[in-house]
Amino acid sequence: MGRQQPRVRRVYDPPEAADGLRVLVDRLWPRGLTKERAEVDEWPKDLTPSNELRRWYHADKDARREEFADRYRGELAAPAAQEALAHLREEVAKGPVTLVTANKDLTHSHVPVLVEELSH
Repeated sequence: MGRQQPRVRRVYDPPEAADGLRVLVDRLWPRGLTKERAEVDEWPKDLTPSNELRRWYHADKDARREEFADRYRGELAAPAAQEALAHLREEVAKGPVTLVTANKDLTHSHVPVLVEELSH
C-alpha cells in the first residue's frame, strides 16, 4: 500500500470528523472566517507561496500556470519549507490530514503542487 495522501477541502466547508489534523495552506487568513469556525490545527506559512509569487500568478493564471508551479517548487526547496514538509509528511503517516484552503478553484491553485511535494 502506498503512502497516505492528505485530503483537500475548502476551509469554508464545515469541518468533518474524518478531517483529522486540519492544516491551513494559504498565506492569508480566509476572509470572514473566525478561528473558531475554521477549526484549523496548524498554519505553516512556510508551505505557502510567497506574497510576490501569489500576486504574480493571480495576474494571469492561465498563462503562468507552469512557471508558477516551477517557482513554487523552488520556494518549497528552502530549508524552512523542507522542515515544514517533513513535519507534515510525518503527520500524514500518523493519520488523517486535511489541507484546507480558501481557494475556489483548487485545480488551478498551489495546492496540487503542495500535495505532489508531500508525496516525495
